[in-house]
Amino acid sequence: MAAQRRSWFLYSASALGFLFLYVPIISLIIYSFNKSKLVTVWGGWSLQWYGELFQNEQILSAAWLSIKIAFISASLAVVLGTMAGFALSRMGKFRGKMMLSGWISAPLIMPEVITGLSLLLLFVAMEGLFGWPAGRGTLTIILAHTTFCMAYVAVIVQARMADFDESLEEAAMDLGAKPSSLFFLVTLPLIAPAILSGWLLSFTLSLDDLVIASFVSGPGDSTLPMVIFSKVRLGVTPEVNALATLMILIVAIGVVVAMMQMKKRPQP
Repeated sequence: MAAQRRSWFLYSASALGFLFLYVPIISLIIYSFNKSKLVTVWGGWSLQWYGELFQNEQILSAAWLSIKIAFISASLAVVLGTMAGFALSRMGKFRGKMMLSGWISAPLIMPEVITGLSLLLLFVAMEGLFGWPAGRGTLTIILAHTTFCMAYVAVIVQARMADFDESLEEAAMDLGAKPSSLFFLVTLPLIAPAILSGWLLSFTLSLDDLVIASFVSGPGDSTLPMVIFSKVRLGVTPEVNALATLMILIVAIGVVVAMMQMKKRPQP
């Protein structure tokens, strides 16, 4: 009897949790096909807002800018984060290791408002002292996103290196592999899944960031989250619903493709 009550409670809690998460998303998708200009009033089915979305230069340019910033930031974060994670896991004890570890962990727990404000003050001070960066714009957003994204990459790579089988590297060295060849031919392929995960996470975080980008961006360099937020402040438009639906569709396709690829892999 007690087991049945427990099962009923777990099923009910799970159902309520899924409803709380997915009912708003489903309603957003449905209202993206709303013919009416008022998002809260149903006026019939229509695809007109998708057509107007692809004619909106502001949204399209902001989306392209966000994708470009996310790609560059994620790539830089992977390089720097992998180096930091490798140093923390393989270099042993060295002077400044605790300080480096603290610097890597700080962006993970620091509120985004504090991070954005501190980066803004840094860029202003650097411009006054060195004249670089000249103003705020795409470059400062890339630097800011790389700063906090590399922390996530470093943590992921460090976690992967913690259970790394070093006997494979020792076998390669016994066969005459040089340090550079050892890293690129043995170590790097083995930690490639962690690096790819870090890149995807960094790309998502950069594409989704609003707070930090609002501090370090300049006039004419508004990312997609900034444009959407400015439109939401004036009232949600059906174009925003259409844009959100397309983003949900892209994410869903990516998840399905990833699941299919995982099923194709041979089981150990």
